Amino acid sequence: MSTQSPTVTVRDIDMPFGRMVIFFIKLFLAMIPAMMAVYAVLAAMGIVLVMLLGGVGGLEELLRRFGVA
Repeated sequence: MSTQSPTVTVRDIDMPFGRMVIFFIKLFLAMIPAMMAVYAVLAAMGIVLVMLLGGVGGLEELLRRFGVA
């Protein structure tokens, strides 16, 4: 016997404008540390990539080898 969960469709959200503004301000403030964490991870990956390729010269050599530059 398979059990299926019922399908739900949201048609309307009844929310006062002031509360919606506060919600979006909180959302924006919550995004700041998240974006800092994403930036830190991407920066660390970039640093590791540069270290593995032997600096910017290694990256240029790799691009020349594949005919990109």
